[in-house]
Amino acid sequence: MNLKPWREVAVPHEDVLKGTFQQAEFAADLSRVHDGTATPEYQNPALFYQRTFITEGMRLLLDSVVKRLSGKGGDPVIQLQTAFGGGKTHTMLAVYHLAKGEAAVSDLPGIPPILDAAGVTELPPARVAVLDGVKSSPNQPVTRDGQIIRTLWGDLAWQLGEAEGYALVADADASGTSPGKAVLGTLLGRYAPCVILIDELVAYVRQFEEGKTLTGGSFDSNLSFVQALTEALKAVPTAVLLVSLPESDKEAGSERGMKALASLAHYFGRIQALWKPVGTEEAFEIVRRRLFACINDKAAAESVCRAFADTYTAHSEDFPHETQESRYFERLMHAYPIHPEVFDRLYEDWSSLDSFQRTRGVLKLMAKVIHRLWKDNDKDPLIMPGSFPLADADTRNELLYYLPQGWDPVVERDVDGERAETTEIENRDPRLGSVQACRRSARTIFLGSAPSTANQVVRGVEQERVLLGAAQPGQQVGIYKDALRRLGDRLHYLNSGSNRFWFDTRPNLRREMEERKRRFQDKEDVFPVIREGVQKAFAGGVFGGTHTFMPSSDVPDDWQLRLVALPPDAAFSRSGENRAIARATEILKTRGDQPRFKQNRLIFLAAADDTVSRLRDQVRSTLAWRSIVSDINETKLNLDQIQARQARKTLEEANDALRRMIREAYKWIIAPMQEARPGKGLSEIRWEPFLINAGAPNLTQEIERVLKENELLITEWAPIHLAKVLKDWFWKDGVTETNALNVWQQSCQQLYLPRLKDDAVFRRTLRGGAESQDFFGFAQGKEEGRYLGFTFGKPTSQVLDASLLLIEPVTAAAYAAAQKAADGAARLNPTEPIASSAGNAPHIEDSGKAVYTSGQTAPQTLKTQFYGSIELEAIQAKKQFADVVDEVILHFTSRAGVKVKITVDIQAEATAGFDEGVQRTVKENSKVLRFKNAEFEEEGD
Repeated sequence: MNLKPWREVAVPHEDVLKGTFQQAEFAADLSRVHDGTATPEYQNPALFYQRTFITEGMRLLLDSVVKRLSGKGGDPVIQLQTAFGGGKTHTMLAVYHLAKGEAAVSDLPGIPPILDAAGVTELPPARVAVLDGVKSSPNQPVTRDGQIIRTLWGDLAWQLGEAEGYALVADADASGTSPGKAVLGTLLGRYAPCVILIDELVAYVRQFEEGKTLTGGSFDSNLSFVQALTEALKAVPTAVLLVSLPESDKEAGSERGMKALASLAHYFGRIQALWKPVGTEEAFEIVRRRLFACINDKAAAESVCRAFADTYTAHSEDFPHETQESRYFERLMHAYPIHPEVFDRLYEDWSSLDSFQRTRGVLKLMAKVIHRLWKDNDKDPLIMPGSFPLADADTRNELLYYLPQGWDPVVERDVDGERAETTEIENRDPRLGSVQACRRSARTIFLGSAPSTANQVVRGVEQERVLLGAAQPGQQVGIYKDALRRLGDRLHYLNSGSNRFWFDTRPNLRREMEERKRRFQDKEDVFPVIREGVQKAFAGGVFGGTHTFMPSSDVPDDWQLRLVALPPDAAFSRSGENRAIARATEILKTRGDQPRFKQNRLIFLAAADDTVSRLRDQVRSTLAWRSIVSDINETKLNLDQIQARQARKTLEEANDALRRMIREAYKWIIAPMQEARPGKGLSEIRWEPFLINAGAPNLTQEIERVLKENELLITEWAPIHLAKVLKDWFWKDGVTETNALNVWQQSCQQLYLPRLKDDAVFRRTLRGGAESQDFFGFAQGKEEGRYLGFTFGKPTSQVLDASLLLIEPVTAAAYAAAQKAADGAARLNPTEPIASSAGNAPHIEDSGKAVYTSGQTAPQTLKTQFYGSIELEAIQAKKQFADVVDEVILHFTSRAGVKVKITVDIQAEATAGFDEGVQRTVKENSKVLRFKNAEFEEEGD
């Protein structure tokens, strides 16, 4: 968008361009004008009116003065009561030049229409008396033409009528007492038309102590003079008084000042007409006339303003509501080349500061801003809050002058300058730097928030107003939103909350948080928090156990399916060093210092390597916010309510971000696999990584879904697949049956076999295959060539124990046929055995009944007890005993109704004997382990 820069449209006055202006030039001094010593722009009536914008309030006041001096009505007393710098003195100067009549009315811009409206063709010159409460001293008389003048009424009489006028009040001046209403009436009547201008009256009266008389009279005599003067003015139709009073007690100064203000306001209030000179909207024209010579291309100015208004309308959700009104375009035009937001911030926020003068302060500040921008060849279409050159010492110092101590490092570090954080961010991110998004946003926030105080209930600038003060037509608003987010993360003095931003002289909590982050270590602090977060993400599911950041010794080696979450220092990476695979391999192969057997029961969850550093940083941030909030709750940190609320809110946000980041980090499932072909051996262990959806609501269910879809976990197993596994790995080399429990256990141990969820899946598969003769037959054991409890092709519910056999279907079919033939022969000749085709009669145990061969007179007796003993090597005892448990004892404990008793005998001998330390340790450990007997004996006992 090709918009003309403001510098090509609006030309500043010469003194602004050169930077030759002085502060005094902006301070209208009524006494200096009256004495003839003011600068030309104030002393010369024509120049003064050329640079003066006649506001609505000023127009009404001048209309009243014109009518009064012409004898056509008007108010006799006008009180100017506004805030500090509100234009009181400037208004008195306008009346002064108009009343003096030293310049033709036609040379005073804006005055002829006022006279026309009042019906006055020619305004008679008036006598003007100026009483300056700051210049006059209650105890320091002045001498005029040899005449000593002591009081305000003496000075008033001399200015109106010199010696002749003074003679009317000479005695009252000498005695310091009020001359009274009649004398003052005579004085005013004799020298009318006349104008009396009294500036800073409170500053004069507050110097009188109660009960004490000075050369200028007393406190009470001065109040009596004011009362008499206001009463006398009513009787003189062509005399008018303008008096300025401060707006607040604070501006009045001391306790005596406040008392003087209250008393004067009371007397003036009986007859005066209140007037408040300058409105915010009118300030546009006042500042423009004083600082700019002319607008040389009004069409270009209108084009710029239209572009801004259209931008605000097109992005209505991003800017304040008032920008959507057609009137805002008019505001832009009136304020051009300065953005209205500049005036709103200065007049609404900065004018609340005690020392900032509404009009003079704005003029002085903007003169320095314009001078610096002109010198820097600024190309912006408007002068905006984001344009303020706060890196410039003059501009920065002008603003900091009105603020409490402590703001200089805020501006230097966080807002503007070569060393500012905003500049560094823009240098690193060209997208932000191309439009100075960070600096413009920070300047806008500073201008709108620096005058605020910590005691305010609502602090800061809304995001919409930050965008209003920074964004320009043709730029993406989103860039400034990104800049605000970046500033919130990086700046030390910037605070935010409830969509508002503000700077403070105290470092924000983020800086405190950054310092506390350094306290936390990975192993002791960070990993436990991540471990807790991962554990909370698990919720039931297919796993018999989940083990988070545990050493291999703490991961059981049993038949349960287990999910092992690896710690952050064992993250997964598709390229480079893969610490996750190394750690998972260690856990897969060992349990502590012992080998692991049930390797096919482990699945591993790992964090993505490229997310771990950010996750660690987030944990440290969260821990820092937790400690800050804890200190706030225990009143260890002295913060205001806004900061305390912000800390608690930020902690909530940090906790939420941590939960999300843990889910986003732990997104890799890695599963061990092996390939094996009968007769060709096993391949090396291969690790298969699978990505899970971090956004899934339930982590455990998402892991289960991925495992199922990739056939890493089987929850339903068809009998045909079991039959194939049996054929490939168990029914071979002449073996036609295998132990069912061993098949299940081998599937838990061997990585090349299917990974079943649990033994319930295996049992369902057995039941599913029982009805068919295509897969396998069953038997409850085999003795001397006979299958006990044989079934084939019949629905049955088998107990998965050490006696259950799975028989190859061809063998089972042959055996079933032989069994059927034997049963038929037995029915024909129950006392004669039937020989099989192989010459041996099959012996079948079915439904608890036995079939006996000839020569057998009784069924075989069932064995009901087992005894066994074994000697273990002391060094390998742990491993050997684990083997005994798995391969022998487990076969008993897995069956219902079996009582198992295990006795361990330990005998140790040492020729040199056992020292006291060994004896004490062994006895204590034996006691803890509940040994029945544990004694050391001497040789020969």
